[in-house]
Amino acid sequence: MTGYYDIVLGLIPLSLLGGTGMLTTLTNLQLEAAVPIAALTAALLIGHAMFVRGPVDRVAPTTETTKTPSAPAPNAD
Repeated sequence: MTGYYDIVLGLIPLSLLGGTGMLTTLTNLQLEAAVPIAALTAALLIGHAMFVRGPVDRVAPTTETTKTPSAPAPNAD
């Protein structure tokens, strides 16, 4: 089953190679200008995967762990 992070891992090289190729052919940018723009796209994908939709462990709901005594405390008097 393909998850979100598998798609992101596939999009990183695609954005680097495909983005550079598209920018050089469609907009007539030079290679030296197209590579950093495509790399910025890949960096944004990585940033989104790390910080916006970051991998977190599911934490079990916390419960109150205080013990209530079953018998009253002994009187020291």
